[in-house]
Amino acid sequence: MIPFTGTSQAWNELIASLHIAHLLQTWEWSQVKAKFGWKTIPFVWKSIDNGIPLAAAMVLKRSISVAGIAPKLNVLYIPKGPNLDWNNASLRHRVLEDLQAFAKRQGAIFVKLDPDVIVGQGVPGTDNASEETIGHEILDELKRSGWSFSHDQIQFRNTVLVDLSPSEDEMLIRMKQKSRYNIRLAEKKGVKIRVAHADDLTRLYRMYADTSVRDGFLIRSEDYYQTVWRTFQTGLSEHPPGDIPFSEPLIAEVDGVPVAAISVFYFGKHAYYIYGMSVDAHREKMPNHLLQWEAMRRARAMGCTDYNLWGAPNEFNDHDSLWGVFRFKEGLGGTVIRTIGAWDYPARRILYGLYTQILPRILAVTRMRGKAKTKLALGGA
Repeated sequence: MIPFTGTSQAWNELIASLHIAHLLQTWEWSQVKAKFGWKTIPFVWKSIDNGIPLAAAMVLKRSISVAGIAPKLNVLYIPKGPNLDWNNASLRHRVLEDLQAFAKRQGAIFVKLDPDVIVGQGVPGTDNASEETIGHEILDELKRSGWSFSHDQIQFRNTVLVDLSPSEDEMLIRMKQKSRYNIRLAEKKGVKIRVAHADDLTRLYRMYADTSVRDGFLIRSEDYYQTVWRTFQTGLSEHPPGDIPFSEPLIAEVDGVPVAAISVFYFGKHAYYIYGMSVDAHREKMPNHLLQWEAMRRARAMGCTDYNLWGAPNEFNDHDSLWGVFRFKEGLGGTVIRTIGAWDYPARRILYGLYTQILPRILAVTRMRGKAKTKLALGGA
């Protein structure tokens, strides 16, 4: 485990060459987080025999101050990492042990990781569901090594992944009939899709804020999303997918008026749908279906192998808050991917216990304040 001292391009090239290369481990994502209170600490693990890089982790460190807990504490987080071949038992043991030791040296309360290690595919209990033996073995190893399934799942544990390798006709056939119908309906009703430009970003945020208030979820400040879009070179889609991460918001319009939008990100031949937004007007024209179809077509044309629809329920039943959104995503012809989720290594167990008791209360207050702030920014009550 050695600190990485190369350039941002060298870092992205490195992680793109490893297993489970992910957008949230890119240099650009770390720079977004650095602007909002995180310190970035990139590490590399190399082969003892020939010095070839075998693993990497962009570690984020944040100082925290919580009433009732001693000051000058910190937490560590590796979003969607570390990047390595998790099938290699000796390598994963080496990486996990090094991270545990690093957390202790840093005096961290815990280190959190949430790599896309797959434990199964398909909705549990259905005919197309299957389990991944190695994923369940890794779960058992984490438990034996002192890791705990995290109460604070930062990223979605499960998602829906669309395979982009078939032809466009085959991709349409794979969709549910209603989704195909809605795509054609949007085209028939005159919905048009265009790539957003820099002067659209403020409008995109306002639409996103409207969506969050209507649908009852928490979002960050406009500055945060502006930083994300600008850091990822929004709209520069002439870049091929690969080791240059970039973003491309797409806007659906009716008679030249924006009615919905999505923000698609690209890295390492993978495309990710991360932010979605819409207004109430013209929803019957199904702009969101056409947006997703256009995003898939563009990602496929740029050489991407899959399109990540970013999020599926933890529990696959209609009581889950994501169930309605999941049914929409499921109709687009993707496969449910279930992963191990986020796991914490409590480097300071007593403080970790206190932290996990206090954190839910802090998050509840933060969410209430965040929703109120968003409504105020929109001019609402």
